[in-house]
Amino acid sequence: MDRRQLLTTFGLSIAGAAVPRFAFASAPTDKRLVVVLLRGAMDGLSAVPAWGDPDFERARNGLAIPRPGEAGGGLALDGFFGLNPELPGLAGRYAAKELVVFHAIASPYRDRSHFDGQNLLENGSPRPYGLADGWLNRSLAGLPAALRTGRRDFAIAIAPAMPLILRGAAPVTSWSPSVLPPPDADLIARVQGLYGETDPALAKALAAAGEAQAAAAGMGGGPGEGFGVLMAAAAKFMAAPDGPAVAVVESTGWDTHAAQAGPYSVLQRNLRGLDGGIEVFAEGMGERWKDTAILAVTEFGRTVARNGTAGTDHGTGGAAFLVGGAVAGGRVIADWPGLKSSALRDGRDLMPTNDLRGVMKAALTQHLGVEPAHVDRVVFPDSAAAPAMRDLFS
Repeated sequence: MDRRQLLTTFGLSIAGAAVPRFAFASAPTDKRLVVVLLRGAMDGLSAVPAWGDPDFERARNGLAIPRPGEAGGGLALDGFFGLNPELPGLAGRYAAKELVVFHAIASPYRDRSHFDGQNLLENGSPRPYGLADGWLNRSLAGLPAALRTGRRDFAIAIAPAMPLILRGAAPVTSWSPSVLPPPDADLIARVQGLYGETDPALAKALAAAGEAQAAAAGMGGGPGEGFGVLMAAAAKFMAAPDGPAVAVVESTGWDTHAAQAGPYSVLQRNLRGLDGGIEVFAEGMGERWKDTAILAVTEFGRTVARNGTAGTDHGTGGAAFLVGGAVAGGRVIADWPGLKSSALRDGRDLMPTNDLRGVMKAALTQHLGVEPAHVDRVVFPDSAAAPAMRDLFS
């Protein structure tokens, strides 16, 4: 195959107690963007097996996902690529032309530290710790007026702490399921009364937190309930007519150094959770799903071959997903480098041939309507080598 061709196919088929209220007029546009951070480095060749590569089974050395029709086989996409069998929801979205899969893709990071890789992925510069705030926060200042007017907070993080990607000057908030039992209404009323006259700022924050908690009611409890709870929360906030336009949701535990294969492995469980969480979110968004995009990214890929403990180590090229009712999907986009030993980066990694920043830029400019000049100059400085990908959104 011509590795300079884009492979394009069509399938048939309260955080803190100060969570503020979302009390602003509904914007004329209903565009919504969710960035899912897959922390720990997802193995792209397990999530998106490349069966069309003649070296796939040999290179994976015991970790190759079986082909469709075989026992434990994956889900076919385009005759060259497929999906892990734990991703049936995404396969359905692909068939409905709501999913674009990216492969052999990476951020500009080329080393193997989770901390540095995640920092670069979130700060938006070409270097770890190159900027102190996050690219998604910087993008919020360039949102169209219809998405900004009257909003106290433009974005929400569904996370126990504000991730770097959303830190910065633009107003944002966060929410996370509590691990403690909720306080009763009488206690809340007494605390609010106690501070109502002596500390108006705290009283206002308490009232806002109570409203946010009420909005999230019925979504379940602690973090042990998984990624689906977080995505349900994101949908409940964002589906509101005056809900935030942008959200960040974290999924952790993708660092699979050992015992990676098998239906009960951590990787397979994480993939099931990702797939189910996206379906929960889509259902929760209702009519707003048609104007929504989810971008799932990870800090780097993993080694092609199995290591000595039946897992994979930190790598470079990997996979990413763009899914949603606003996505022009049913495609795999990859400038495929091949899995021959001579084609691997450092003799061990999938060679990255596309830049994640190109997808992120497209999500901001083509989907949310952020000015391209603001994206190139402020959001992703020094990124001329990574132009926005085209035609990703309907």
